[in-house]
Amino acid sequence: MADLVHGLNPHLRSPSPDSCPHGLCDGSGWVLDEDSDEARPCPCRPARIAAARSRSLARTIPERYQHVAFDRHPVTEMEPIIVREIRRFCDAIERRLDEGRGLLFYGSTGTGKTTLAMLVAQEAMRRHRTVAIYDAPRLLRRISATFRPDSTETWIELLDQLEAVDLLVLDDIAVASQAEWVLEQFYSVINRRYEARRSIIVTADVEEPDQLAEHIGRRAASRLLETCLPVPMFGPDHRMLAAGEEERAAG
Repeated sequence: MADLVHGLNPHLRSPSPDSCPHGLCDGSGWVLDEDSDEARPCPCRPARIAAARSRSLARTIPERYQHVAFDRHPVTEMEPIIVREIRRFCDAIERRLDEGRGLLFYGSTGTGKTTLAMLVAQEAMRRHRTVAIYDAPRLLRRISATFRPDSTETWIELLDQLEAVDLLVLDDIAVASQAEWVLEQFYSVINRRYEARRSIIVTADVEEPDQLAEHIGRRAASRLLETCLPVPMFGPDHRMLAAGEEERAAG
């Protein structure tokens, strides 16, 4: 199965440490000038530094979404206007990431919010940009672990890594607890990326973008609404429909 997935989406393979997307260096991030015998930075060096800083972050597309593509189900069954908007975002993703622009997918459960978010993450990876992917509970567990006495990293170190990546995907952010500690951690992550002009993609099961404030706090929601294009996703639950079709086929 893994070979099939990588065959469909070869950019999901872990890049070879010796590979250079520009074909200029030997993977070290430096190019030797044969005339002067001096080394100069390769254009791939900034990306290598960013990737090294984010090495411990979750950078893998979840297996369920590794096969997604614009020409495959369920994307082909989604609202065409929405899909075209996401395709335009992907086509201009280098500029979008450089500008710190993001997306906020909101709406009903099972309408494809995560699927489209992963499509954008794939495109960023294809362009050799650094990506971190977390659902809200998993990120909170990771943050909480930094406060344990036996932790090998501090909260500030993790926060620095979360700021450094080109694209941060936060999935199911509306399921987060409203405890004050949780709100402060989300604000810290979102505010650091806001101040550094770093892109965020968020998915949330809310009816209106303004309802994000009820889950992650007013300050964090305000920053997301300023930098992320709202993408409404409503309609039938595709997961329930798929489960029903499988049950009928089995019966």
